[in-house]
Amino acid sequence: MIRLLLAAPLIALALAACGDDNDADVTTTPIGTIAATAAQTEAPTASAAPTDSPTPREPEIQVYDVPPGTRPHDVAPALDGGVWYTAQATGNLGWLNPDTGEVRETPLGPGSSPHGVIVDDEGVAWITDGGQNAIVSVHPDTLEVTVYPLPAGRANANLNTAAFDGNGVLWFTGQNGVYGSLDPATGDMAVYDAPRGRGPYGMTGTPSGDVYYASLAGSHIARIDINTGQATVIEPPTPGQGARRVWSDSAGLIWVSEWNAGQVSVYDPATDAWEQWRLPGAAPSAYAVYVDDRDDVWLTDFGGDAIHRFDPETETFETLPLPDAGGSVRQLLGRPGELWAPESAVDKILVIRY
Repeated sequence: MIRLLLAAPLIALALAACGDDNDADVTTTPIGTIAATAAQTEAPTASAAPTDSPTPREPEIQVYDVPPGTRPHDVAPALDGGVWYTAQATGNLGWLNPDTGEVRETPLGPGSSPHGVIVDDEGVAWITDGGQNAIVSVHPDTLEVTVYPLPAGRANANLNTAAFDGNGVLWFTGQNGVYGSLDPATGDMAVYDAPRGRGPYGMTGTPSGDVYYASLAGSHIARIDINTGQATVIEPPTPGQGARRVWSDSAGLIWVSEWNAGQVSVYDPATDAWEQWRLPGAAPSAYAVYVDDRDDVWLTDFGGDAIHRFDPETETFETLPLPDAGGSVRQLLGRPGELWAPESAVDKILVIRY
């Protein structure tokens, strides 16, 4: 089933840079009523503002069902207009047709438990598969599955997230204390011990081709020297903040979702400076972060059961409550004008069109 909802006007919530009021009331804007429903075989009827209208288009939220028990963890827009998703509970890579709601799933292998998925310039989907302890690729045309196991002695890495560097090499994290690289052209793989052990989780590439990761258990971020493989720890200002995911903006600033602190922070590699902002609500828990084509920063909030959009210029938040209570959005990814998110706890995928 496809559901189309129009978000009510969002409330901008200005926050002080280092606010720590844990007793504040949760402030969100309710989503409007369902505007339309459609069967999986029918195209959704989204309403859009005229292209010549001076009024900014209000965000539209559209929700898609995926097979029950799928538990979609990460999503990645495909080059053909569809959307890939990792079916973590069933060991498949899914593909969703946003026009019809049609779903296609490809088995990844025995014991598969996929976590992250990203797409390369050729449209190939690359998956971090904790169950197979391997990097897996799926060709978009043939659906051919290729498995790249981690080297002997690197069992149970708990693979999480991947990103490409400027040379087209795939880097990945393992929460049990490793990170590594895979050259898609040769199949060569290298795995490294993280400088502070357990924790490597989120990962991002930058416009200059650098790679950073976030360490959830280690409460830091790290920059990887893509030539040597060495990782250098960078300490955020808030102790024990639980850096979970990272994303680079167009200027190469590194945005960090801080799970324990309920904050979003930004690191400037050029000046080594940090800024932080607490998310709205009484007890926010920032899980995912994604920077869109306009350099707005989107975050998922388990504590507030919401997705927030942060404007770095005005330092204000706008809040979109999730359409399904307890949806548990674990990751964000998008393309111009669209933000995609998996509601892992309720077997749904949503898109915010802005």
